Amino acid sequence: MAIQFTSHEVKDYLKEKRKLKSFLSDLFSAEGQGLRSLHYVFCSDAYLLEINKQFLQHDTYTDIVTFEMGEDPAITEGEIYISVDRVLENADKFEVPVAQELHRVIFHGALHLCGFKDKSKKDAALMRSKEDEYLVKYFGNKIV
Repeated sequence: MAIQFTSHEVKDYLKEKRKLKSFLSDLFSAEGQGLRSLHYVFCSDAYLLEINKQFLQHDTYTDIVTFEMGEDPAITEGEIYISVDRVLENADKFEVPVAQELHRVIFHGALHLCGFKDKSKKDAALMRSKEDEYLVKYFGNKIV
């Protein structure tokens, strides 16, 4: 099982990568999802917009795009692209620390790969609840 973090032409805001890799592995286990490989790519709005257009035919900015690359639905082989520009803007907009917003999006992508959806109000509420749960587990009560 390999988890990688790459920054593509953006500042690296991620701290304690070893701790986060272990936590993500535990998140997948807790959700009953196997994990073979996971690659997070932190990038700019412009870079993620091109991915969104090319692969999803969406001409909109977004904070995250998640791809399941494997063939076995029980074992994740995923790629997650995160716009650092969106994370910074949303942290300011929602008046939360950048680290909190960054980890919320990181966990959001992992939860998508575990099968959680967010298109309906009910699904979005469950996704938000799971994000909060994992933020508290990761940070304790320091941030949330």
